[in-house]
Amino acid sequence: MTELGIGIGWRPEIAEAVEALPGVDWVEVVAENICADHLPDSLTRLRERGVTVVPHGVSLGLGGADRPDPARLAALGEKAVALGAPLVTEHIAFVRAGGPLTASPLLEAGHLLPVPRTRDALDVLCENVRIAQDALPVPLALENIAALIAWPGEELTEGQFLAELVERTGVRLLIDVANLHTNHVNRGEDPAKALSELPVEAIAYVHVAGGVERDGVWHDTHAHPVPRAVLDVLADLASRVSPPGVLLERDDDFPPAEELAAELTVIRETVAAGGTATATSGGTVRPRGARSSVLASRRTPLLIGAGARVSGGPMPGAPVVRDPAREPASAREPAPVRESAPAQEPVSVSVKASAPAQVSVPVQVSVPAQTPAPGQESAPREGARQRVGLTQAALLSALVAGTPAPEGFDSRRLGVQSRALAAKRAGVVAKVAPELPEILGTGFRPAFLAYARTRPMTGGYRRDALDFAEHLLLADRPEDPAARRRLTEWWQDRSGSRPPGRAVRLARAARHALTRR
Repeated sequence: MTELGIGIGWRPEIAEAVEALPGVDWVEVVAENICADHLPDSLTRLRERGVTVVPHGVSLGLGGADRPDPARLAALGEKAVALGAPLVTEHIAFVRAGGPLTASPLLEAGHLLPVPRTRDALDVLCENVRIAQDALPVPLALENIAALIAWPGEELTEGQFLAELVERTGVRLLIDVANLHTNHVNRGEDPAKALSELPVEAIAYVHVAGGVERDGVWHDTHAHPVPRAVLDVLADLASRVSPPGVLLERDDDFPPAEELAAELTVIRETVAAGGTATATSGGTVRPRGARSSVLASRRTPLLIGAGARVSGGPMPGAPVVRDPAREPASAREPAPVRESAPAQEPVSVSVKASAPAQVSVPVQVSVPAQTPAPGQESAPREGARQRVGLTQAALLSALVAGTPAPEGFDSRRLGVQSRALAAKRAGVVAKVAPELPEILGTGFRPAFLAYARTRPMTGGYRRDALDFAEHLLLADRPEDPAARRRLTEWWQDRSGSRPPGRAVRLARAARHALTRR
């Protein structure tokens, strides 16, 4: 297991401060925010100083019903190689739903959404994790996420879900103690129980972050100081096991460097106090304190823990991408053979939106009549992907396209989540296209939120910004001629074509009118 030490999330806005912070052993970078062939100068300087850099992905959607996208996996692997990273991390979440599997439009959440803790979802997740492990050049660790909503009919607790995931795949865990606290406030789940149930020896590292409570709902903002309650969960974890690494996340409202340094000091003291408590009670604690000299020289080979099909041992200077196709057949793991269960009658479900952006999800699902014993499946049970896909598409459609709430969900919480998704979407679009708030002024946010209520995101945020601008221009907005002219020029420069003419506008208006019927 790689001993990482105390680190902080690297963000462009605080790159200079991170380089100057004392006692930073390693950093984590959002994988989607960098290019493998053109790393930011700040990260290059950190690496030259011997600081470990770990890429942290947010877009794989390993908890989704579809198998992982090979192109996304390849890109994540390339970044791990470019950074010389000892591992990569992602989330136990789904970020998109729909598409061919459910015969419905593909929808993007623009956010990490919780997977149901069911046997079906666990089967799908385990196969997706194995696919990712086989494609990535370094071990994979997965993070538990924060949730505003709870799935009805869950069969496992969070700790049980994570424990079985580790047992079946060998994947390592990235435990976010702030997310455990979030789920305590929002879903009534006990962080101590989760920690007691999950295999703490599988922890690769730990996330710590701040948030805020509004109207009884905890929002994991990464834009506020780390509260005492989150530090208490960290102390509980550190009393059970010595975490190989602990990292402070901050994504917005960045404070002065002195405040970041103070938070890192408190985190370091909390972990040390937890380790002292473990030693006093006779628990097992990993050796501490030698990290700085290792980082300074970088002569000692890094050790990695066992991700599935990746054994521990010396870490090469640059990871080598494995090609399973070139391995001898004897080196590959054969998939265990399972008996197929007799199926019941297919189930057909359709969900339609009452909003202008209509989402129809007709799916036929073959439901197996028997459940394999835990740990015996090498692939999802028959129909599991379709069942998971259907439920995730229905939930995401309710959140971003205005369709009715699926049965069993708390409609009030769905409303909170829906508004949070739209607000995040507006914020990210404002960052990737800062000209839009400048052109539209104070009218940007209300106009975008009104747009987002009926127009789900189907591509990335840059595509979303272009679609929003086109939506305004089709409606002859903004009303100010000068602002509309600037918006038209902005749209032309980035779309590569001229704004739609009158005939196209009429055709699109007719199509929208037909879809509302």
